[in-house]
Amino acid sequence: MASPRITLTVPGPDGDREVGLSSPDRVIWPALGITKRELAEYLITVAEPFLAANGQRPVSLERFPEGIEGERFYSKNPPKGAPAFVEAQTVTYNSGRRHPQIVVTEIAAAVWAAQMNTVVFHPWASLASNTDNPVELRIDLDPQPGTDFQDAAAVAPALRDVLAEAGLDAFLKTSGNRGIHVFCPIEPEWEFLEVRHAVIAAGRELERRLPDKVTMNWWKEERGERIFIDFNQANRDRTMAGAYSPRALPGATVSTPVTWDELAAGVDPAAFTIRSVPQRLADQGDPWASLLEKPGRIDTLLEWGQRDLENGLGELPFPPDFPKMPGEPPRVQPSRKNAANWD
Repeated sequence: MASPRITLTVPGPDGDREVGLSSPDRVIWPALGITKRELAEYLITVAEPFLAANGQRPVSLERFPEGIEGERFYSKNPPKGAPAFVEAQTVTYNSGRRHPQIVVTEIAAAVWAAQMNTVVFHPWASLASNTDNPVELRIDLDPQPGTDFQDAAAVAPALRDVLAEAGLDAFLKTSGNRGIHVFCPIEPEWEFLEVRHAVIAAGRELERRLPDKVTMNWWKEERGERIFIDFNQANRDRTMAGAYSPRALPGATVSTPVTWDELAAGVDPAAFTIRSVPQRLADQGDPWASLLEKPGRIDTLLEWGQRDLENGLGELPFPPDFPKMPGEPPRVQPSRKNAANWD
C-alpha cells in the first residue's frame, strides 16, 4: 500500500511554498532504504549550493519511477500540469530543433522534480539568459576499464597546470562514480562548438604530457587502460550530473565539489552521499561558492587548437546522434574500416 501524500514546506525567493509529495516512503535506494521524502529533504537542505551550480540554466531530469533499480528515462520539457514556479526556456538542439527545456530557478522546482521521481539533475553549461554560449568549460576525466578514481585523481593536477597556462582557473568535483569533472568559469563569448574545440586543445596538450595515462581516442578499442578526456561532453545538449546532484548508484553518492588540497590528501568519492553531504557543507562550506566570480577566456586554448590544426591534428568524431560536422573523420571503428574506402 502506498504511503499517504504529504506536503513539504519549501523556502524560496517569494516566501514558502507548499509542495506535495506522493508516496513519500517509496524507497529510491534499496540498499540504504533512502526514500523519496529523504531525497526531497536533502534537496531542501543543500538548496543554496545546488541552485548556484544547477539553477538558472536548462536542465534534463533523469527519472526513476520505481527507484534506481528500475527503468529510467529523461525529461527535458515541463509536462502539462507543472506548477507555475517550474520555469522553462526554449533552446536549440544540435539538429536545429527548438523546444522548451526545464529551468530550475528555486529549490521548490527541484523538490517538484523529486516528486516526479527525478534522481539525477543534468544542467547545461549555459544559462537560460543565453543558452547558446557556455559559462563553463567542462572536462570529464573518465576512467577506462583497468583504471579508477585514483588514476583520474593522479592526472587531474596536470590538467590544472595545463588550464592555468591557458589562463583559466580550474575547479573540480567528483562525478559521484569513478570519474572527476573539472570546470573552468569562462566569459560567455563563445558558442558550444568553439568551447568543444578549446576542450580538445587542452586534452591534446595533457595527452602529450601524459601519453601513458591519458587518451583522447574516441573509439574504446584504442583507449587502453588510461583516463579518457571525454571532449564530446562539451557539446550542446551534452550534460554531466550537476554539482550536489545525487547519482543513481547503490550508495546514494552525490557529485560533490572538492578542493585541490582535498584531492591531494586523498578523497573517497563513495563517502559523499545524500546523508553525508549536508553535514560536510555545514562544516566546510561550498568549495564552489566563488566558481563564477572570475570568468576566464579561452583565446589561448583556441590558439593551441589552431596550432594543432596546422600540425595536422584535425576535427575529432562527434556522437552518433549528431549531424555530420565539417572536417569530421568517418564515424567508423578503426577495426572495421575498409582500407579501400578510407581517406
